[in-house]
Amino acid sequence: MLTNPKQNEEDIGLDSTLRPQSFNDFLGQEKIKENLKILIAAAKKRNEPIEHVLLCGPAGLGKTTLAHIIAQEMGAGLKVTSGPAIERVGDLGSILTNLSDGDVLFIDEAHRLNKIIEEVLYPAMEDFKLDIVIGKGPSARTLQLDLPRFTLISATTRPGLLSSPLRSRFGVIFRLNFYNPEEIEKIIWRSAKILNVSVNAPAVKIIAQSARFTPRVANRLLKRVRDFSQVRGEGQITPQLAQEALEMLEVDALGLEPIDRQILKIIVEKFDGGPVGLQALAAATSEELDTIQDVYEPYLMQVGLISRTPRGRVATRPAYEHLGLKYLDNTQNKFL
Repeated sequence: MLTNPKQNEEDIGLDSTLRPQSFNDFLGQEKIKENLKILIAAAKKRNEPIEHVLLCGPAGLGKTTLAHIIAQEMGAGLKVTSGPAIERVGDLGSILTNLSDGDVLFIDEAHRLNKIIEEVLYPAMEDFKLDIVIGKGPSARTLQLDLPRFTLISATTRPGLLSSPLRSRFGVIFRLNFYNPEEIEKIIWRSAKILNVSVNAPAVKIIAQSARFTPRVANRLLKRVRDFSQVRGEGQITPQLAQEALEMLEVDALGLEPIDRQILKIIVEKFDGGPVGLQALAAATSEELDTIQDVYEPYLMQVGLISRTPRGRVATRPAYEHLGLKYLDNTQNKFL
């Protein structure tokens, strides 16, 4: 999926090239940046690590980038891992004991940490202690190790799945929001300059409109349109080439791909506009429930094409209009 905001193999190299290295290069999320600057400046004056930070929000908005910038601004080492990668207590113990004072540990997809790992994290975050159980049964004993004073930065797209005890141990929690069109255009201009891509303002606007308000998607679309312009054009991205490239990629003016339109059509045609439960929708589209909830639904709600009600998902009037269908006002009981 081209507009899937989650990172794929191709994005790894692209992200390392285009990733901002400082707050000045990081466009958007102004309030969060200002708060982080104050947090970092105060910690530097006290000559101590910053508080633990939790970054929430949909995929592709810059949570990992912010973690790198925080470590860079603090002059600290950065260790990167993810919730699914930490399977055993020993894995976490190895990571924590190899940190140095002031280092930043970044855990992506923190909502996928298992409960046993979370239990070990509590004393590590609060008291910088690591409790290890040696042996089994009656002869088991607990060994406590001192840890360096580190900063934990966690990122999650599903903050509701984090346990309350873990969430409460973060000193600051920031939620990243979708970007506005002007910010996306600035990001595309910056990326085009880094990639040495020739593009004009109308073409940038066309790409930005289809970028789902997400920097990662904007960069991915820019790369695909660049490839198209080099083959079908003369290397410069014009509005016409940008439009033709997006049409070939089956990405429309709202950034919807075939699966997005399929979800809307199923709600409208099979379920009479809704409400429809998430499990029924996943079964009808042959998509994973988590994929619909994490990838497709947030953006469809952001642009006002579906609404979430206590009884399920409902297609809105703009959804009908986008599909070119007549809207029938039979929604009296759909939002109850």
